Amino acid sequence: MDATTPSRPSSFLCLYVLLLATTLRFADSQSFIGVNYGQVSDNLPPPDATANLLKSTTIGKIRLYGADPAIIKALANSGISIVIGAANGDIPNLASDPNAAAQWVNANVLPYYPASKITLITVGNEVLTSGDQSLTSQLVPAIRNVQNALNSASLGGKIKVSTVHSMAVLTQSDPPSSGSFNPDLQDTLKELLSFQRDNKSPLTINPYPFFAYQSDSRPETLAFCLFQPNSGRVDSGNGKLYTNMFDAQVDAVHSALSALGYQDIEIVVAETGWPSSGDSNEVGPSVDNAKAYNGNLINHLRSLVGTPLMPGKSVDTYIFALYDEDLKPGPGSERAFGLYKTDLSVSYDVGLARSSQQVREFLYLHWSKIVE
Repeated sequence: MDATTPSRPSSFLCLYVLLLATTLRFADSQSFIGVNYGQVSDNLPPPDATANLLKSTTIGKIRLYGADPAIIKALANSGISIVIGAANGDIPNLASDPNAAAQWVNANVLPYYPASKITLITVGNEVLTSGDQSLTSQLVPAIRNVQNALNSASLGGKIKVSTVHSMAVLTQSDPPSSGSFNPDLQDTLKELLSFQRDNKSPLTINPYPFFAYQSDSRPETLAFCLFQPNSGRVDSGNGKLYTNMFDAQVDAVHSALSALGYQDIEIVVAETGWPSSGDSNEVGPSVDNAKAYNGNLINHLRSLVGTPLMPGKSVDTYIFALYDEDLKPGPGSERAFGLYKTDLSVSYDVGLARSSQQVREFLYLHWSKIVE
């Protein structure tokens, strides 16, 4: 070896430095991991405390169900992307009056943007499966008026507009390749999807393996829902193997989009999660199951493996929810989806903290592979 030939240790050092830089970026944040911030509670911490909590994690996005100014302002200059929402009750006014949409944007976006990184406005939540035909017919006009208001404010290419759907918009989802939308909703969906293609906005959906398990509580189904070792399920339509319910549900949505010719539209998971407790007659809620689902989901997203029909990328995913919400109606599980307690401590650890220990473990694992 002559003097110009780099030594083996030097090569290793270069690899180590590159790995360290990559890891630090990895540990800083994952833009595809988000969280829902529901506020149906009487014991939430102050907005600044919530903002500081989020900044101490690798969470890159937050979804609000409304447009709480205190939270939006608290997240200014944090780099955290923010989804804000117009409520179902706002839709008739937004649909009928372009000025009302302009006023909504003027009140809820312009005072905060761009310091607060608002990236998406959701108009309505699960409207198409609400059974309210009047609201359904007004949904797309309301979305168009909000989009036009953004365009007028020169924000049309920077902030997207969408609406959030439950999985009930599909009448077929198993196997995933057979995914199809409810025929009764297809006229509205085609109008909506045409708008979304023109404006490059995502279809946002709420897949919950938790609810799938409640309707099929076999042990093998639980493992399939929790990303735990299982024999998997082969899609009889295309032969692809699924090892978890999340991928199966997301791909069913992709198949439904493809069936209508809109396979190019991005899918965003607006909600998914697992409760840590529930009523005695509920199947599935527990700390162990919640930790397994959310922790394994995060690891799955970080792997960037994607789904069988959409490999090599992770869909933007908002985990439900940041905190437990003690005032929510319904079964006990509805009040127990929080990743964090309202005293800002973790409900259970799913690896979201910006931790030097995580970096060390990641480096040790990959350094071991380099020197072998």
